[in-house]
Amino acid sequence: MTILIIEDEPQAAERLETLIQAVRAGSAVEAKLDSVRRSVAWLKANPAPDVIFMDIQLADGLSFEIFDQVTVTSPVIFTTAYNEYALKAFKVNSIDYLLKPVDNDELSAAFKKFDSLVKQAVPHNKVMESIEYAMQMLTKKYKERFILKVGEHLKSVEVKDILFFYSLEKATFANTTDGRKHILDFTLDQLEGLLNPDRFFRINRKYIVAADSIQDMINYTNSRLKVVMKTSDDTDVVVARERVHAFKEWLDR
Repeated sequence: MTILIIEDEPQAAERLETLIQAVRAGSAVEAKLDSVRRSVAWLKANPAPDVIFMDIQLADGLSFEIFDQVTVTSPVIFTTAYNEYALKAFKVNSIDYLLKPVDNDELSAAFKKFDSLVKQAVPHNKVMESIEYAMQMLTKKYKERFILKVGEHLKSVEVKDILFFYSLEKATFANTTDGRKHILDFTLDQLEGLLNPDRFFRINRKYIVAADSIQDMINYTNSRLKVVMKTSDDTDVVVARERVHAFKEWLDR
């Protein structure tokens, strides 16, 4: 098996090559490249490898730019430090991802998926459609401000000044750092797709919170967490049990 590694961190590239040799003995790493420019030049000048391991953020831009400049016929396994929300983009046919730091088990699973896809002979156009979707997800622009109602007036508020969003009696509100609450013309489901998941997390059906809003966390019944939030008078804000693990990981980035 021939392999191309596109990774701009030399230590990460060396570590990945070592793991590949351990998991898939006899594999030949044809090259380790650190930029869009070098990758495009190599792919134009050499036969397509069996598989490409590709970091998303390279020395001179996003690796997705490679696909705009050269036809990539090899299956691609992305390596990335992007969060779980963004990685939903890769849960499509013919694309896999490895979250850094890569470990043996994840790498083995990625090779198994590669083997199964080779047997299925997935058409190249389907591969490219999946990559395009992933690119759109990972380069998505999130809202930076909202127009909020203040009495008869409208006010532009930056997202960084919003501590949390919540629903109450079929309405949606935003609480700001000055302790005020403002009604919004969005549902919480709509807001999930508009807000940067690095900053906001949906803890339950009623609340989307910013990390900066959390004042305290208390262990609660049934393996849940109760959170105390700045400027909030709600004393019963609880992280849903099925979201506790992801919530802790989100906070511990």
